[in-house]
Amino acid sequence: MRIGPAFMLALLLSFPMSAAVGQERKVPKLPEQAALPVEIVSDRLSADSVKNSVAFEGNVVAKQGDVTLTSDRLSAEYSRESGVVEKIVAEGNVRLLQEGREARAARGVFFNLEQRIVLSGGAELVQGGNTLKGESVTVFLRENRSVVTGGEGGRVKAVIQPKGLQDLKPKGKQGQ
Repeated sequence: MRIGPAFMLALLLSFPMSAAVGQERKVPKLPEQAALPVEIVSDRLSADSVKNSVAFEGNVVAKQGDVTLTSDRLSAEYSRESGVVEKIVAEGNVRLLQEGREARAARGVFFNLEQRIVLSGGAELVQGGNTLKGESVTVFLRENRSVVTGGEGGRVKAVIQPKGLQDLKPKGKQGQ
């Protein structure tokens, strides 16, 4: 199975959250990240060449570079001709980690041909003290934009920590 640049791990955390909270971020460029090997460990692996799919089940841990995805299940559908992954689905306790950024949801789907990622089932994005919560988060990678739809009562919740707050704190009394 060749996952290559379609691997959801490297892409999911490229959402523009840090731009929205005024922080500079360093995310590896896609070709650099995509060139790294992908290691997936699970309790079971099922491959179906008729359906052009592979499924990992039970305590799935997938790593590519500095990005780690954990979930209960991970499946990928790929093109028989090119071997390119067309869709990746992570289900159950989905958690992605990269350099202090974390995304959690019940389900995550990466549509490679559209370069679109959908986190659903109570999606939560955390970076530093900043959080973003909604029922679902859709990331349009080509357009570098995200859309968050609300959960309870159709609402979205964002908590953004003020930047430079440490500079405003008084520095002890001088001369002591």
